[in-house]
Amino acid sequence: MMDPISDMLTRIKNAIMAKKMEVSFPYSKIKFNICKILESEHLIQKAEIVDLSKLKHLPKTKINRFKQIKVILKYDEDKKPIISNLRRISKPGCRVYVKHDEIPRVLDGYGLAILSTSRGLLTDKEARKKKIGGELICEIY
Repeated sequence: MMDPISDMLTRIKNAIMAKKMEVSFPYSKIKFNICKILESEHLIQKAEIVDLSKLKHLPKTKINRFKQIKVILKYDEDKKPIISNLRRISKPGCRVYVKHDEIPRVLDGYGLAILSTSRGLLTDKEARKKKIGGELICEIY
């Protein structure tokens, strides 16, 4: 896998299209922090780390030794997903960096952009407020 963040966003998008309630993928700090931002912005219900090696009922295989991130997706009363689209902007082959005054407004402020800055991962609104630019990771709306 060349791009783990893109893989995570694709898994979430596919789970939403299949109307699943939860999705899991391999753990990394940046992926977990992105999920925590989605949780704080009320786009998903919950994100938690599941350590499969501590579960007694699973066999001790190579796959079960690693941590997983479990995301519980959020839907409205009509069973429509809260997230309609996730898009990776900065890719390993083509990084996209923006200054604080060049940060795009996703769907005129209704969407969310996540930036990797010198102060950690921030939403587009937080980065504009703190006047910090960085790498534009993804857009969610």
